[in-house]
Amino acid sequence: MVLTEWRYTYPLLEEAGLETWAVDILGWGFSDLERLPSCDVATKRDHFYQLWKSHIKRPMILVGPSLGAAVAIDFTANHPEAVDKLVLIDASVYTEGTGNLMKLPRAVAYAGVYILKSIPLRFYANVLAFKSISFTRSSDWTKVGRLHCLYPWWEDATVNFMISGGYNVSSQIQQVKKKTLIIWGEDDQIISNKLAVRLHCELPNAIIRQIPDCGHLPHVEKPHSVSKLIMEFVQEDSYKEAQCISQY
Repeated sequence: MVLTEWRYTYPLLEEAGLETWAVDILGWGFSDLERLPSCDVATKRDHFYQLWKSHIKRPMILVGPSLGAAVAIDFTANHPEAVDKLVLIDASVYTEGTGNLMKLPRAVAYAGVYILKSIPLRFYANVLAFKSISFTRSSDWTKVGRLHCLYPWWEDATVNFMISGGYNVSSQIQQVKKKTLIIWGEDDQIISNKLAVRLHCELPNAIIRQIPDCGHLPHVEKPHSVSKLIMEFVQEDSYKEAQCISQY
């Protein structure tokens, strides 16, 4: 969702020989939004689809961490031709959009968004997100994690998304027939492991792998473990095909 999250795992995937795209979802990253478009779910989806259609142009393995998993499920349900497989990491897919936040007066919504990017709240979020994190590392990630919040259009884009209702994809999960790898940090303090089991049960074609001593952001906290799991998942069909050929 935000490119800075992938600064550890992305290079490992590239080194392994995978063509890897780290995509800014409209309104959440570093894309130029000086002429602010709508940042609701449909616009985010279309923006991503146009990028895929213009540059990637073939079915992809779509990876989504946390709320990015909701983005991935929504995108796959609407554009199945663009997706080969899914990787969902500590997926936030059972929240009912932005809930009552969509009913807030704009002034209150802007006040809430201002707090959302504040240093104390970001620091506390890091403490929750990681299994164990030093003060120095948490300070570093607080600075890195709020960089995109400092763009002049970030508050407008976030309020626009909040008032639009956000992602509500629980009804789309069983529509997704793609082979899916679910990765989960065993010590996630933000989303219960019970929801990982529920997601595994509801997705028709999924496997689940847990990473020990890891919190809500395995791709940040355990990049080597995550890249290894993704590589094995990517190469799985090729290995089976080669095995069939050799047996024949």
